[in-house]
Amino acid sequence: MGDKIDRERLVRKHNPCLRGIYPMAPLGVGNGEFVYTIDATGMQSFPTAYQAPLSSQSQWGWNVSEPEPSAPMIYTPLASDPRQVGYPLKSDPLSPAYHWKRQNPHRLQLGQVGMTLMRHGPLEVDISRLGEALQILDLWTGQVQSRFTLSGYAANVHTSCHPSRDQIGVSIEGNLVIQEDFAIVVRFPSTECAHEDWRKDIHLNWDPDPQHGVDWLVVDDGVLFTRRLDGQAYTLRIKARLKAVRQVQSNTFVLSPRVAKSHPQWHIAFGFFPGAGDPVLDGVETIAAKSRDHWQNFWSHGGAIDWSESRDSRAAELERRVVLSQYLTAIHCSGSLPPQETGLAYSSWFGKFHLEMTWWHATHFFLWGRGTLAQSTLQWYRRTLPQAKELARSQGYKGARWPKTVGPDGDQSPSPIAPLLLWQQPHPIFLAALNYRLDPTEGTLKAYAEVVAETARFMVDRLEWDPARACYVLPPPLIPAQETHNPEASQNPVFELEYWHYTLGLAIDWLSRLNLKVPDSWRQVYGGLSPLPSQQGVYLAHEGCLETYERQNRDHPSMLGAYGMLPGSRVDPRVMKATFQKVLRTWQMDTVWGWDFPMMAMTAARLGESEWAVDALMMETEKNQYLINGHNYQDESLLAYLPGNGGLLAAVAMMAAGWLGGPKGQRSPGFPRDGSWALAWENLHGWL
Repeated sequence: MGDKIDRERLVRKHNPCLRGIYPMAPLGVGNGEFVYTIDATGMQSFPTAYQAPLSSQSQWGWNVSEPEPSAPMIYTPLASDPRQVGYPLKSDPLSPAYHWKRQNPHRLQLGQVGMTLMRHGPLEVDISRLGEALQILDLWTGQVQSRFTLSGYAANVHTSCHPSRDQIGVSIEGNLVIQEDFAIVVRFPSTECAHEDWRKDIHLNWDPDPQHGVDWLVVDDGVLFTRRLDGQAYTLRIKARLKAVRQVQSNTFVLSPRVAKSHPQWHIAFGFFPGAGDPVLDGVETIAAKSRDHWQNFWSHGGAIDWSESRDSRAAELERRVVLSQYLTAIHCSGSLPPQETGLAYSSWFGKFHLEMTWWHATHFFLWGRGTLAQSTLQWYRRTLPQAKELARSQGYKGARWPKTVGPDGDQSPSPIAPLLLWQQPHPIFLAALNYRLDPTEGTLKAYAEVVAETARFMVDRLEWDPARACYVLPPPLIPAQETHNPEASQNPVFELEYWHYTLGLAIDWLSRLNLKVPDSWRQVYGGLSPLPSQQGVYLAHEGCLETYERQNRDHPSMLGAYGMLPGSRVDPRVMKATFQKVLRTWQMDTVWGWDFPMMAMTAARLGESEWAVDALMMETEKNQYLINGHNYQDESLLAYLPGNGGLLAAVAMMAAGWLGGPKGQRSPGFPRDGSWALAWENLHGWL
């Protein structure tokens, strides 16, 4: 729909251009399975000068610290009539098992590859010697060009990532590379994970790590590093013309390039691989060519929105955020595992991912015509279904219970909050339904039938019948999406209750399409769920929470999601409008998170309040900032927050293409119709 968009012009208009040093906003190149985060040199040359870690992270790179404590996990029993369920909550004093399990498995920082001049002594030159820095990420090709001087010597660096392998290609031109003391430094960070606070993950540990040694071997076309740790190994393969390799610490190596002074150009290709061996590595030119082809194909297909004809002064910034968010979610959120909240930029919460964020990480791919990028997340749900079923069984429930914080194994992580959250539970049904809209075939129905059925089976069993009110309730203990509430006093949270109803309906339809028997209890629950709790004309966070807009007016205003993220068939729009207005008047907006702003925008759009929708998207507050590299900033420990980027894409797709049950025949119904917002868009889907 809409005018034909010049996609190359649209995309390249928003190429990040960094003039100087941006310690909080390094650029990254990647492919969904691997990301290499770089500084102003196009490599990882100044790690201590950057507030954001210069990381090399993969989907396969995980480690388990040894040994595991012998003492068992302490489970806190909480009543959930007729059951009493044990949850791995934080104990006082902190048990060794809690501490160990919370951190393991943890994602590995695979290593850093950067450049230096050895004459200055330390392996990392003082960044004050870096001058004339200019760096551009060409989104159309996925390549970064970095120009700078180091101690007065000029360099022009091109950095590319292979689109389907964990490989980087770097081309360096200029008189820097012909200096006798120019060198490449390879560092392997410590795997030590001996602290409780996940925020410390942002700072890499470069202390020598003799426990986890590095074997190395010079080969004809480069060098091979094999790192062994805790019963496993991984490999860094470097392909380059070298004249010497030196080990200067147990975890640090210096590579001296072989460069002809008459031809000041040098190439280095490198890749990280699981296991030991001598893997195949493409050359720099091949990596660059494949990167160009991949990204031109990416941008040429799927959705696009052009706001260039808009008069509103915020349109250009919104367009920038949307374009950069497409790039960032592609490299960080489209891999074989659900992403952590910081993607592959660096570790947060020990690298584990939060399944309640799956809605924000994956939904937008379907709406933007790139649903194949989200299918790997659905496949992960299929692979870990046995673990989810075992978690439910261990607690006395039927079906499959999806935990909140997990690693690749699917086992729940202990936490003071995570084991009691529930809003992640319906996500697999919701995403499967979006996938069915993309591919409405019997094959799709059969592929996800068991995930849908077992997910719904737990949802039904988690409810209780209230004979006094003759309805089913979602009882304690639980923590709503707004994580400020007492779990033992929280019942019938508005968003979760509506999500339960909507996705149970989807599950009933799923089984019916396959001519499978739908349990009678599912239909009974679907038709007999408790109404959404409200008081004084507004929806509450949960039933009985009378201070939602007084003392509990911080964190996520999640009640709004019942009529924004969801169609809200049981929502009274008049009550929701009053709720939205009260949130705007009373909420502490500096405490909300990056995905709350697009959630509010979607709610406003459904309410027909397009001005509110745009105002929510562009609200000027700390956690709604988008840095020069496109990352959604939250605070000094969350410099990259991918749920904000994904939420932004979901909201603007909905506001442009419409939504189920929305206005018919109205172009871009979520944007003001006074002429200030003029949108051209293509290949978006109004599936929410």
